[in-house]
Amino acid sequence: QVQLVESGGGQVQPGGSLRLSCLASERLWNSAALGWFRQAPGKGHEFVAVISWTGGITYYSDSVKGRFTISKENDKNTAYLQMNNLQPEDTANYYCVKKNEFNSGSYDRLVTYNYWGLGTQVTVTA
Repeated sequence: QVQLVESGGGQVQPGGSLRLSCLASERLWNSAALGWFRQAPGKGHEFVAVISWTGGITYYSDSVKGRFTISKENDKNTAYLQMNNLQPEDTANYYCVKKNEFNSGSYDRLVTYNYWGLGTQVTVTA
């Protein structure tokens, strides 16, 4: 069973940047995808971004589009989330998710993902 380990969270001021990493414990199949969700205190799970393991097809939520960039390094079994121009509303626990089949189900619904990590906290405050 694959394990996903996130890193790179922290506290930044509004307008700052962070880069999150998600390391998968085993090699991903070409059909898979890695993505990010987030959950703020008292709120539900929110889709952030996803990338297909082959082809690098990406999708973003409207709330982060233009500010966040998801990328990957296949040979390192790692996905990244570059977050720029962070705002207080981005404060949340960010966790990595994995789909066995990128084209299976809606990419923005957590129930379509097979695995997820424990997350890394991102706090944006002045």
